[in-house]
Parts: sequence; C-alpha cells; structure tokens
Amino acid sequence: MRERTRTRCGRLEVDVTDARGRPARGLGVAGWLSAIAPARARGQVTIALVSDAVMRRLNRRFAGFDRVTDVLSFAPEAGGRTEPRLRGARRPASPGHQGVRQPLGDIVIATGKAVRQARQAGHPLRIEVRVLALHGLLHLLGYDHHADRGTMARLEQRLRRRGGLAAGLIERRTAS
Repeated sequence: MRERTRTRCGRLEVDVTDARGRPARGLGVAGWLSAIAPARARGQVTIALVSDAVMRRLNRRFAGFDRVTDVLSFAPEAGGRTEPRLRGARRPASPGHQGVRQPLGDIVIATGKAVRQARQAGHPLRIEVRVLALHGLLHLLGYDHHADRGTMARLEQRLRRRGGLAAGLIERRTAS
C-alpha cells in the first residue's frame, strides 16, 4: 500500500517507497511526518526504506565511507534533481502543472539497522522509522547537528514531543 499524505494546509507531501520506487508499507510515517513537520517544510519528500546493503552502497558512493548508517538525506541539486535518483521520487513539474510539489528531497532509511535500533531502544519499528524520518527531514531543511551548537537538537526535541516520541536520534547519540 502506497502511503501518501498531505497536511491540512497542503505544505508537505510524503511518499514512502522501497529501494526500487515501489510503494512500501511506511508504518504510518507519512501522515505523522506531515502533521508534525515545521511550517517551513514545504514540498514533496520521498522516504525510501532500503536494505542495509543498499545503504552501505549509498554511503560508499556519496559519503565516502564503507558502512551502514541508519538514515541519509539528499536535498535537490540545482534543477530540482536529488542524488541518488530514487526511482520513487517525483521530479519537479513543468511550470503551471498543478498537484505536483517541488521536491524537498529524499530520505533513505536502512531497515535492518532501524530494526536493530528499535530493539535496542525498546520500542516498535514504526517508532524508530519516525525518529529517523524526522531526523532526515531536519537535515533536508538545512539543519546540521554536527555544527549548529544544538539548534537542530532543540528543534528535533520539540517536534518529537509534538509527535509523541520519547527520544530522538541526536539525544540517543549524545547519551552513548
């Protein structure tokens, strides 16, 4: 079942796919992310749920290291294209085309790693996917917890509380 949703005011549209762009069971993440997203989150986001092997290849190609991470975000380049070109991601519509949003970017989540992290955190996979999707969305909006002196962490904390999440990714990483 393809999971697509729009917020009441139509700000954010979220598609959930597998690595090949086929509709994926998104564990309720599309509606949840649209509902709690910051007001400046406008456009179309594709969340791709991929295997750990696919994530490792993406990290090798785009991040320059050979390991699996839980989430990657790819913002559009000039012209609206995102890298990697996820097959399920929609591209910018021609001017005047109604109903298709400009891409905000792609979020890639490694499902194997997400399952392990959910188990370790003691919550269901659907909660872990939400934690990772929120973190990825904030990166698409330009936040960088490695360099922003806590700005992203504070926003992530506020949004996850609004969305009913007990702990965020930045907090977990800081605590360990």
